[in-house]
Amino acid sequence: LGLLSVSALSFLVWGWWELRRNAPLVDLRVSARPQVLFTNFASIAVGFAMYGNSLTLPQLLMAPTSTGYGLGLSMVAAGLALAPGGLVMMALSPVSARISAWRGPRITLMLGALVIGLGYAFAYFTVSSVWQVAVAGMFIGAGVGLSYSAMPALIMGAVPITESAAANGLNSLMRSIGTSTSAAIVSVVLAGMTITVGTAVIPSFEAFRATFLISIAAAVVTMVFAGLIPKQKVS
Repeated sequence: LGLLSVSALSFLVWGWWELRRNAPLVDLRVSARPQVLFTNFASIAVGFAMYGNSLTLPQLLMAPTSTGYGLGLSMVAAGLALAPGGLVMMALSPVSARISAWRGPRITLMLGALVIGLGYAFAYFTVSSVWQVAVAGMFIGAGVGLSYSAMPALIMGAVPITESAAANGLNSLMRSIGTSTSAAIVSVVLAGMTITVGTAVIPSFEAFRATFLISIAAAVVTMVFAGLIPKQKVS
């Protein structure tokens, strides 16, 4: 809590300093434009939703079968089961570009958030076998691929070319804030709702389902912020 307070104070001091520079590292006035601001807020939320996948599905796959919900895979087998999600994420990047060219990156971001939410909803109801967890990971990966491809396009379309590097760097930082926040919150939930199996203390099934609901909420928040982004003309 102390570090959180110091970071908030540091951010305010940094903002005050940047607003008074002739050549700031990040032009906060440009960053305050609605298209940039809401894209950055959406980036925090989608980063949160994305990282929940990395924290929960591997543990679910590797949990002992004696728990009644764990699938008992080794670390290598769990990684292989989730690998298709990464492949789908990569494969959908060109699809995202086509959707953005057709309907605009704002719609692509909203669609990506929707797919992420559907992936977590699928995981909430059906993760009793390895293939089901793999499918959930593929859905989430697909949504992340769509969303992450759309955000730079939104930023680039809203800032002067001289500010594009700084604006995209700030957007990347917003995603990192989302992932680090997800790591903290999801870890607290998993550590706070546990069961004992032999001598091991592991997250309960209710803990996993709670994190899925939290990630669904993050996807919904992403859609809300994406909906607030002003529309652009698609050339």
